[in-house]
Amino acid sequence: MNTTAVRNPDLNEENSTGEKIVFAILRGILPPHTDNEKAAEYLRNDIGQSDSIIEWTAVRPDGLIDLGETTEYTVYQTLQVSPIFNSWKTSRINVANFMAKLITNDETWIKWKGQMPVIYNKEHEKK
Repeated sequence: MNTTAVRNPDLNEENSTGEKIVFAILRGILPPHTDNEKAAEYLRNDIGQSDSIIEWTAVRPDGLIDLGETTEYTVYQTLQVSPIFNSWKTSRINVANFMAKLITNDETWIKWKGQMPVIYNKEHEKK
């Protein structure tokens, strides 16, 4: 599991000027943010998408919340909103549900392996 605060350069996800400033501050005061960025970079650049031994997916939830049961959620290839200035919510239980599907459902795994999907709770998406 990673975070929407880590961009996927393979998809040309770019930060706005305001986001760049906030992320620069976060890197300085929150070591886990830098760890998340380095982990994603390692998977993308050192392991790659077609390693013969290691397969991976970095699930990126936004605005984590606690709920008691799974709800509808949507998984996207790329960010839909700014994780800093327009964050949508994702429940931990929905992240766990999606990760379990990655492990137990071959079709889901094949669709998302070697990628950094973004997951949002459907009821928190603002259209």
